Amino acid sequence: MSEPDRILAAAGLPSDGPWARKRGWVSRAWIGDRVVVRVGGAQAADAYRHEAAVVPLLPPDVPHAPYLGSGDGPDGAWYVSGRLPGQSLHDAWPSASVGQRRALVHDLGTALRALHRVPAPAGLRPPWLADALDGPHDVWPAYHPPVVAVAPTLVDDARRVPGHDARLLDAVGRWIEERLPLFADDELVLVHGDLHGSNLVVEDDPVSGPAVSGLIDFAEAIAAPADVELDTILRWCARPSEFPPTPDALGLDPATLAAVPEWLREAYPELFARADLRARLEFCDMWVELAIAAHHPESAVRDLAAGRMTGLLEGRSHLDAFPVLERDRR
Repeated sequence: MSEPDRILAAAGLPSDGPWARKRGWVSRAWIGDRVVVRVGGAQAADAYRHEAAVVPLLPPDVPHAPYLGSGDGPDGAWYVSGRLPGQSLHDAWPSASVGQRRALVHDLGTALRALHRVPAPAGLRPPWLADALDGPHDVWPAYHPPVVAVAPTLVDDARRVPGHDARLLDAVGRWIEERLPLFADDELVLVHGDLHGSNLVVEDDPVSGPAVSGLIDFAEAIAAPADVELDTILRWCARPSEFPPTPDALGLDPATLAAVPEWLREAYPELFARADLRARLEFCDMWVELAIAAHHPESAVRDLAAGRMTGLLEGRSHLDAFPVLERDRR
């Protein structure tokens, strides 16, 4: 019996297949006719448990892969979901026309509006992120999505890293304290937290053309302000080489993603409505770079984050690439 069929048997589900093997970042996956089986180690186990708690919260108007079961076994932690029709947006994007790409982003906007209407349980946070922020200071990975309230703690964590730039961190600490009031009265909703081309599935309808069939991988879902969702989306659009579907793959051409924020605003204008949106997104970007500087094990990566923090202090970041945000610059 194949590994995915053993897992389906453990879950009390019928056999599926034939199986297509797919590699991921923390999981190995098999795609069958009706289901997707993912298997991984300890890091994946936490992600699967979190996803298993989040997906049942999703209403029908949030397109997603249904949760069918999860657990642990001799092969490792496992998670079984229904298979969505189609392929990832990452795979579909290069051959799609400009009009088709715009329509897909509009579908994404519709799905996000529905997602952000879901009240999030208080304190919803992925276990691995909670461990990295609240546990031992050498825990990694943890840098997205942003958790605003812990930003000052990250400054303290970064000061414990050998070779840190004390003057830079002092300036970052002051910068953060000045901007914390931006988030004082936020409503917290369910935010996916890791939306990019590999976590959207699209189906090519022969009559109407490509359409989003679902959002996948809710392992980083969190209770947060809705516009925090833009943090990863905009970073993906500006620096897609950092978001390949697998460690040995390539990201999309950034020139093809440049219009995505404007198209998203057309479909979901409320997400862009705040007058202080640019300042809020700069804070989210600083959070990410600060978390890397505080927790990443590789000094070269920490140095890159320090350079980006310096840019943010000077008013420069990847957000400069998107004219849709310029009207919101403070």
